[in-house]
Amino acid sequence: MSVKIRLQRHGKKGKPFYWIVAADARSKRDGKYLEKLGTYNPNTNPATIDLDIDGAVKWLEFGAQPTDTAKQLLSYKGALMKKHLKGGVKKGAFTEEEAEAKFQDWLSVKAQAIADKASGLASAKAAKAAEAHAAEKAANEARLKAQAETAAALVAEEAATEEVVAEETAVEEVATEVAEETAVEEVALKAVEETPAEETAAEEVTPEAAAEETEKQEEE
Repeated sequence: MSVKIRLQRHGKKGKPFYWIVAADARSKRDGKYLEKLGTYNPNTNPATIDLDIDGAVKWLEFGAQPTDTAKQLLSYKGALMKKHLKGGVKKGAFTEEEAEAKFQDWLSVKAQAIADKASGLASAKAAKAAEAHAAEKAANEARLKAQAETAAALVAEEAATEEVVAEETAVEEVATEVAEETAVEEVALKAVEETPAEETAAEEVTPEAAAEETEKQEEE
């Protein structure tokens, strides 16, 4: 019987969650399986992988062939490394204790790499949040500045309008005064033009003529 180590899909639509299983190569992808070896959750960052390493190594030694994705997960968790070390023990390259020590060292390095990645992601997230906050703050300051400039422009416009109205009112008052004075002068001029000729002549008698007229009246 040909066995494959593959993923079996579970979870909700848009949020897949997988089981890592050893199954008959002839069975359907999401059908019956021989053994559940772990789980894989790609919805987290980094992805969450829970694997029975010894169980996976057992099936690998039995000749099970992992799919491409399953092989990446087995390599990531160290199943392929442990299988390689067990092969070295069988060949006499080193003892089981040495193989286990090498495997634990590998796990420590891997765990540190995962921790560094998680820390880097957290730092990047914090930096992105700080950048977004700074951008929002700058946008708010720009908006407040624009509002202040608009308010100042409105105040200046209202002041200019009031000044123009005041000037126009003053001009109208001066024009009214000039018109009134002109009307008075025209009335006076008209009155002078309508005065009788006799009155004008009488008004035009000189002092010498008045004295002669007086003398004539005394002689008579």
